Amino acid sequence: MSAFMRPRVRTFVISLLTLGLLAYFFRKANPAAVWAETRSADLGLLVLSVVITALTYAIRAFRWQFLLAPIGRTRYWAAFETTVIGFAANSLIPGRVGEVLRPYLLARRESLNATSAFATIILERVLDLAAVLMLFAVFVFGSASTAISGDPDQLALVKFGGAVAAGSAIAGLIVLFALAAHPERLGRAALRVERVLPARLASTLAGLVETFAQGLAVMRDPVRLVTSLALSFPMWMSIAAGIWLASRAFHITFPYSGSFLVMTILVVGVAAPTPGGVGAFHAAYQFAVTTFFAAPADRAIGAAIVLHAASFVPVTLLGLLFMTREGLTFGRAREIVDASGPSTRAKEPLAQDTRQEERGLPRATPRGAESSSATSAKGATGAMSAEGLPRASGMTGESRGTR
Repeated sequence: MSAFMRPRVRTFVISLLTLGLLAYFFRKANPAAVWAETRSADLGLLVLSVVITALTYAIRAFRWQFLLAPIGRTRYWAAFETTVIGFAANSLIPGRVGEVLRPYLLARRESLNATSAFATIILERVLDLAAVLMLFAVFVFGSASTAISGDPDQLALVKFGGAVAAGSAIAGLIVLFALAAHPERLGRAALRVERVLPARLASTLAGLVETFAQGLAVMRDPVRLVTSLALSFPMWMSIAAGIWLASRAFHITFPYSGSFLVMTILVVGVAAPTPGGVGAFHAAYQFAVTTFFAAPADRAIGAAIVLHAASFVPVTLLGLLFMTREGLTFGRAREIVDASGPSTRAKEPLAQDTRQEERGLPRATPRGAESSSATSAKGATGAMSAEGLPRASGMTGESRGTR
């Protein structure tokens, strides 16, 4: 009964949070004024905002491909399709299921270890945070910060939050570096839990831990790591450009670097696990432009609604198309996440797996649950040799952004 109730309780809590944030967002809205502001927006700038925002997913897929290179070769189109599917799933299904679904699907397509692929998603998030905070620092220490027209105390609070997040990002990179440095030692350390767990379970856990660490292999190559971070900047600068153009379309004016402040607040806002950032995204944008750039409330509400649609609707529609081609339903996506998680193998094959086999394509075989760390290492090596070349991974976005 408890296993049945947990998903329902989670859905109820997320729904309640979403409704609460939407109520906060619309609390002072004048529908007629919001509609008037929306009708007067510059359509050309909005279209440009949509195009630039869509490009961030292409950059994200390339970065993910680069990150994945040490664990196996991947095709760019496979990385792009699964990236779009993952973000579409995040938009439509509560609980961030896309973060697990994306590496799972790519692993099955490209014969990679699912646990190692999932590790690159965590690394993506740390790189994202580092890039966003560096861009935020450009705003704080640049001349654009003088454009702030709101309460200086509010900006000081945002700066403090940014400093805390920066410290967390640095700590996260240090931890990931330590995990990546010696995956075999980590696997042996995990085996020591045999003292409190059944031997077979302890062995499985050790294999998963080591295989996860192998997915962080890029951390052992300083040049590759720096390159991965560098690839994060054009992606997030594109996301910032989309925010800036949409804001200007609604006649909310601030310097381009001011969008780094808005973007940072949006990143914090969409950390709330609402589907597609609904409510959280809107409230965060409204707070940012009304508090720091003196935007009228109704104009900010209209801009937030349109910017959210520009950020989420195109990728969601494209993701639905890719899901249809994959033979993947929302229910099946949830089953994959609930039954498999990021580190285990699903009990039932996807329809795509059957189609892949019919076309002679390999199916991914996660090896994280092998009985020893040596076997896990062998599994990761096998994934590389199956394709013949090391492979790269990319990020992005997820933001696609702020999303």
